[in-house]
Amino acid sequence: MHKGHRILCVIPARGGSKGLPGKNIRDLAGKPLIAHSIDQAKQSRYIDRVVVSTDSDEIARVARSFGAEVPFLRPAELATDKSSTIDVLLHAMDWMEQKERFAFDILLLLHVTAPLRTVGDIDACVEQLVDMKCDNVFSVTEAHRNPYFNMVERRGNTVRLVKESAVVTRQAASPVFDMNCSIYVWWKDVLRKKKGLFLDRTETYIMPKERSFDIDDIVDFRIVEMLLKESSRELPDRSEAV
Repeated sequence: MHKGHRILCVIPARGGSKGLPGKNIRDLAGKPLIAHSIDQAKQSRYIDRVVVSTDSDEIARVARSFGAEVPFLRPAELATDKSSTIDVLLHAMDWMEQKERFAFDILLLLHVTAPLRTVGDIDACVEQLVDMKCDNVFSVTEAHRNPYFNMVERRGNTVRLVKESAVVTRQAASPVFDMNCSIYVWWKDVLRKKKGLFLDRTETYIMPKERSFDIDDIVDFRIVEMLLKESSRELPDRSEAV
C-alpha cells in the first residue's frame, strides 16, 4: 500500500513461448526467470499481492514455490501469441475483485522478460503515479538511435530520415526513448475504462540501459545472464522521471 492505495501486481507468463521455448521458467543465474520478477515484487514496499497469470500448470507450480499467488489458470483464448496484454490484465483484475474479494486501487504489471529492474525502480513508478496524479506510468530507456537524426527508411527508390527534421547534430535532436517492456502502472479504474497505454496523462520513468534488457531469444538470455553473474552488487540507480 502507498498513501492509502492498495496495489495488485500481475506477472503474465504464458506457457507457449516460441522465441525461446520454456523461457519463463528457464534457469537464469541460479533460479527460474520468473522468480526474479516475483522476488522483486515481494520485496516492494508498496505491493500488497503478487499474482501470476498463466495457462501452464508447470509455470503455476514454479510461481507458487517462489511465493506468488496463482489463483486461476488463464483461459486458452488469452494465452496465444496474439492475445492482448490489456485483456490479460482485465481478466486478472476481475478475478481478484470478484472471486478473491480483493479491493485495490492500482494495477502494476511486471513482465517476466525484464529481470534486471530493481525494487527501487518498481517503487519509484508507484510513487510517480500517485504523486504526479497521472493516468499511468511505464518504464523506458534512452533510445540508441534517434529518428530525428540518424534513423532512415526507404520509400520507393528514396532513402530519407524516418522523421523529417532540420536537425543537423545528434545533440540538437529531441530526446527519444525505447519502451523497455519492464514496468507498467495504472490506476485500476483508468485501465478498466480506457483499456490502453497512451492516455491523456501518461508519464514515463527512465531506466538506464543496463537495467533495460528484454529477453526475446537465447542471445538476449545470455546477455542478461552475463550481467547478473558479473554483478553480485546492485547496479547503480540512475533512474529519473521525464
